[in-house]
Amino acid sequence: QVQLVESGGGLVQAGGSLRLSCAASVTIFSFNAMGWYRQAPGKQRELVAGITFTGSSRTNYADSVKGRFTISRDNAKNTVYLQMNSLKPDDTAVYYCQASVLVGPSYWGQGTQVTVSS
Repeated sequence: QVQLVESGGGLVQAGGSLRLSCAASVTIFSFNAMGWYRQAPGKQRELVAGITFTGSSRTNYADSVKGRFTISRDNAKNTVYLQMNSLKPDDTAVYYCQASVLVGPSYWGQGTQVTVSS
């Protein structure tokens, strides 16, 4: 059974940094892409950053985090990271790791809370 376990969330002041980790229970090459989503109270879940594993690896970011967040992977550790710099109060949300496959539903982690104080 595939499991995604997030870690690294917490409370940080505006302008600070956090690094989220998403450890997969299987090789990340079992997936065609992975991403980080977030959901703030009363808002819909939104894609923050994604990375593809097919062909040449590509990344994409929400406009609101471009230049501040970086998604990366460590193949040997089956882990995907989200480095978050220059955090703002608007970044406060539960962050979820997601892994997609070519056929079948995506997998989701349990989420990790990120709170940015002003």
